[in-house]
Amino acid sequence: MAFCDLYQDKMHEECGVFGVYDRDQLDVARFVYYGLYALQHRGQESAGIAVSDNGSILYHKDMGLVNEVFDDVVLNHLKGKAAIGHVRYSTTGASHRENAQPMVIKYKNGQMAIAHNGNLVNSAVLREKMEDSGTIFQSSNDSEVMLNILSRYRILSGSIEEAIIKMMEEVKGSYALVILTSDKLIGVRDPLGIRPLCLGKIGQSYVLASESCALDAVEAEFIRDLYPGEVVIIGEDGVKSIRTSEGGRTFLCIFEFVYFARPDSFIDGASVYKARLEAGKRLAIECPVEADLVIGAPDSGLVAAMGFSQQSGIPYGEGLIRNKYMGRTFIQPNQSMREMSVRIKFNAMKSEIKGKRIVMVDDSIVRGTTTRRIVQMLKEAGAREVHMRVSSPPLRYPCYFGIDISSMKELVASRHSVEEIRQMICADSLGYLSLGGLLKTPVGAGCRFCTGCLNGQYPLDVSEVENEKL
Repeated sequence: MAFCDLYQDKMHEECGVFGVYDRDQLDVARFVYYGLYALQHRGQESAGIAVSDNGSILYHKDMGLVNEVFDDVVLNHLKGKAAIGHVRYSTTGASHRENAQPMVIKYKNGQMAIAHNGNLVNSAVLREKMEDSGTIFQSSNDSEVMLNILSRYRILSGSIEEAIIKMMEEVKGSYALVILTSDKLIGVRDPLGIRPLCLGKIGQSYVLASESCALDAVEAEFIRDLYPGEVVIIGEDGVKSIRTSEGGRTFLCIFEFVYFARPDSFIDGASVYKARLEAGKRLAIECPVEADLVIGAPDSGLVAAMGFSQQSGIPYGEGLIRNKYMGRTFIQPNQSMREMSVRIKFNAMKSEIKGKRIVMVDDSIVRGTTTRRIVQMLKEAGAREVHMRVSSPPLRYPCYFGIDISSMKELVASRHSVEEIRQMICADSLGYLSLGGLLKTPVGAGCRFCTGCLNGQYPLDVSEVENEKL
């Protein structure tokens, strides 16, 4: 669900990146603005746009939603040939303006900007080495680590392509990058393809985006997803692709399909909408229940709830209404206010649920506290029974690759059995989709998946950061 600072039971969202190289006289800043609008679900904490203009990079970024950070005055000032943009929810780096992106640096060869979705597992080690050698950092963001490595290798080699390949050899973790130089727009996807990035085209101009829904928003044609370990360089001569030796087996984050991506996106060949619908169907087969009505937790549980209804034959309906105008910065000074915030954001449809046995479908349970409040809300509204169904397996392990999942001690499933969780959330029954079932849901996906948060099996060595989240 959006606005994760409000919905305490959810994972923090990852970031969204967008870029355009203009060969059609586009207003690149506004073009990126609309692209970021389509990616707002990936981060509501901060937003920023950087534009390359005759060798210099102009930028504006601040805390807030896209429409809060930018207006006509700002956008009219950002003129140039190419642009990149970013929406952020903090993973590495605290929630402060200095950590907003794109990150922009001045160095011997000029200027460079970077926007990053993902998380490095060795950023602390790299940062310490660089600080020991005299590097000064302006933020606590691991994206600045990458930017400093890039600038160093660019000075040594003189080639941005070689600098990127060298950087990819040093950094470990997940990243989808859009990089802006004086004359190029560059996209980079991490060697395991953990974070998504796709390429599109409008007219003779090229676009990079975290999700295909952002291409649709600006009427760009989807060309393809970037390959794991691929570097795409876009300039006046067109598109050049470098498949680095770093590229290996794909391990796309499975939660792109469960929760993070917009349902109208396609990622690595699979429809997010169809994956969620299939998850709901498989959930109904694996965890059947006798009930009168299936509802979804707005918004991320709705499609899976439809699938559950289709498979089970239990009617689908609206049982919870979400206040779409709830502010991102809503203050919760104490526990009673946090309790009230759930009721302000969600309200039960008493006329629909009174006297009925309800199946409520959601994508995940992290702490369980908000789930318990919603179950109680439904029962107070007259539901005879509330059966909780979750369209993913229990979250038992932290994520180190860009999703700020709580530490293990805060993950309710890492410490409690399914029956214990059922009792905690006051549900009449509780069922989770199996991992085997979940992995079958992204039909047509030409990739493997990272499932570390579900089974503790990570595609990279995470020992350098593991102790921080135990």
